[in-house]
Amino acid sequence: MKSNPLKAAAPPILSLVLMLGAWEVLVRVLVVPAYLLPPPSQIAAAFAADATTLALATLTTAKSALLGFVLSGVIGVLVAVALSASRLLERAFYPYAVFLQTVPIVAIAPLLVLWFGPGERAVSVSAFIVSVFPVVANALSGLRSVEPALRDLFRLYGAGKLRTLVLLSLPSSLPSIVTGLRIAGGLAVIGAIVGEFVAGFAEGTPGLGILIMSAPRQLRTDLLFAAVLCASALGLGLFGATNLGGWLLLRRWHPSEKS
Repeated sequence: MKSNPLKAAAPPILSLVLMLGAWEVLVRVLVVPAYLLPPPSQIAAAFAADATTLALATLTTAKSALLGFVLSGVIGVLVAVALSASRLLERAFYPYAVFLQTVPIVAIAPLLVLWFGPGERAVSVSAFIVSVFPVVANALSGLRSVEPALRDLFRLYGAGKLRTLVLLSLPSSLPSIVTGLRIAGGLAVIGAIVGEFVAGFAEGTPGLGILIMSAPRQLRTDLLFAAVLCASALGLGLFGATNLGGWLLLRRWHPSEKS
């Protein structure tokens, strides 16, 4: 039985309307200063008044986040393939992938500025560093989880390592790779925003990170909220695009996407 999309969307939409209404009423009744917590109506007004600034900043951040996301997808899968080829390689290099994930990006962002210069390159590398580990971890798990019986069958028919990788291992690990990419999409936006905090911009339009830093100094808390919402929408957009790509790849054969 097919579910009604409108019926499924009604509860979260209703709860959102109620929360925004309560927020608006409480802020006005308690006379909370706008620079501390603006009402939703003022944030909506900031969206309208600064629409061009927000759109250009979102586009700037999106380019860096998307580049970092694509790099994490390509390099993450290649690293996972290399590590899956040898247990010795995995034991030797996988801890460094974990180490890369545990180092706070704020701590190494100044180094990125020194190495790559301020601007889009440093921000893209920041997005890549933050988002690559989930791809490596999930892709490696998928490659390690291929049915041994299928591997034996390929070996029985004389398939080489490359042929087995292309025709068996990678297709079998696609669900895990898609899961890693779903996580990486949101993390790439976080990495880009944090990278902009430190790397700033060399030329052109500043990104959302710069807008988020500069808005409180101007006591524009409404603009700060608007920029944060744009960053969230950007992360959701990457997540949604990855979900759509995963659905198109897996819908015909994998149970997780059949409905």
